[in-house]
Amino acid sequence: MGLIALITEPLRNLLGNNSAPVIVSAAVLSFFVLTIIINVLSQLLFKRADEPPLIFHWIPFFGSTITYGIDPYHFFFVCREKYGDVFTFILLGKKTTVCLGVKGNDFILNGKHKDLNAEEIYSPLTTPVFGKDVVYDCPNTKLMEQKKFVKFGLTSDALKSYVPLIVEEVENFLARSSVFQGSKGTVNIPAVMAEITIYTASRSLQGKEVRAKFDSSFAELYHDLDMGFSPVNFMLPWAPLPHNRKRDFAQNKMAQTYLEIIRARRQAGSQRDADDMIWNLMSSVYKDGTPVPDVEVAHMMIALLMAGQHSSSSTSAWILLRLATRPDILEELYQEQKTVLGEDLSPLTYESLQRLTLNSLVVKETLRLHAPIHSIMRKVTAPMPIEGTSFIVPPSHVLLAAPGVTSKTDSHFPEPEIWEPHRWEEGSTLHATSKDVEEDEKVDYGYGLVSKGTSSPYLPFGAGRHRCIGEAFAYVQLGVITATMVRKLRLRNLEGQKGVVGTDYSSLFSRPLSPAIVQWEWRHGTEKA
Repeated sequence: MGLIALITEPLRNLLGNNSAPVIVSAAVLSFFVLTIIINVLSQLLFKRADEPPLIFHWIPFFGSTITYGIDPYHFFFVCREKYGDVFTFILLGKKTTVCLGVKGNDFILNGKHKDLNAEEIYSPLTTPVFGKDVVYDCPNTKLMEQKKFVKFGLTSDALKSYVPLIVEEVENFLARSSVFQGSKGTVNIPAVMAEITIYTASRSLQGKEVRAKFDSSFAELYHDLDMGFSPVNFMLPWAPLPHNRKRDFAQNKMAQTYLEIIRARRQAGSQRDADDMIWNLMSSVYKDGTPVPDVEVAHMMIALLMAGQHSSSSTSAWILLRLATRPDILEELYQEQKTVLGEDLSPLTYESLQRLTLNSLVVKETLRLHAPIHSIMRKVTAPMPIEGTSFIVPPSHVLLAAPGVTSKTDSHFPEPEIWEPHRWEEGSTLHATSKDVEEDEKVDYGYGLVSKGTSSPYLPFGAGRHRCIGEAFAYVQLGVITATMVRKLRLRNLEGQKGVVGTDYSSLFSRPLSPAIVQWEWRHGTEKA
């Protein structure tokens, strides 16, 4: 009674002495206070021993959303310190259970499709961007077939053909860009790498017709379509907001452009003259004998473009930003090329790229510290007991894996916050203390045998049935871009600046905060004419 009187007595006084606006405001405030009180009491009085501990929060619905969104890794480590590897927090009204560590990664990423799925989480966000009947807008069995088409299209011959195309695009960009005028200057790395990665991916993976479009209409369409990944669209993908109207127009226009390219190729007699993915998908056939419809080819190409661009753009930017803090490593990379390829630096090939050991370790170490995706979510569809605990995750929850946590944990990687490519070499004092290679067990989820991989603390491309199928292409693209930039430029931080910029976690993909300015200088003999 005391609590009720405490709330109602002030209301009684307001109702008798104030105007309608004041009364309404007081009622709203009282309702807000009451919901907070009920929310707090429900957390304190109705704890369930069979569910993971719930992170305490004051405001219902929002819960820990803001704290998590500002810096997910800081949030994970703080909660882990207090609650252990398994805990639940409220993310925009949804109970989200986090399972950290190698066991947590395995529990979620190798979970059975009958128990959890990705479609219910990501389809509302991705379908308006990618298009219908592909990725998360189709049955999982069909998605696995689509992944198989793409994976089998990334043959060694295709990857070999991409290397000179990527080199040419990087060199052309450096030659024509107004940013690299003169003998030295400053550059905003994230902006430049966003351009370079889109040009290299479109020319190699997407095809020469798509690359030609990026010099005109495609660049603006890409930007509008990219806005479809705005965080608000996790909840309101259907809302008639300006950025969603632009997204829908861009998706339709881009799909029509791909369809025109496909029709033109078919009308020309379907004479394959390149190893791009459009050719591969045009000739693909589902298990039931149905050729992949042209509209699905178009939508899969959009999905490849959008999904791959974010991770490559972010990672390549982090690579150059890290190299700017370590000119010694940058020069080691340059000398490695001279040693492996000769003093005259013969043209880079797929085979010679494999012999640039430090170059590949730079990519690997950057992915360890700056994984493009910080959170991987799955919708629980059946009760899931967590091995080694008394917890059972109910179907009302969402599961969240954070493989980046294990790669930032000192039990796996000594001094994990230090960016040191040499840590991957045998004998290094910073070498991983647990195995960093994938387990030998292979699983076929429907798109060919792949390593389960979840016993490794290093999972920048995920694991399980939804593991990134573009991994091989990403390593080639990032390796070639890095090697080519090292040949052409010296980089270093601005005077008085230490370390790298912080991370922007405001979208689905992590990326460097922009602007991130560094100094550049042409190497002798590579200056513009």
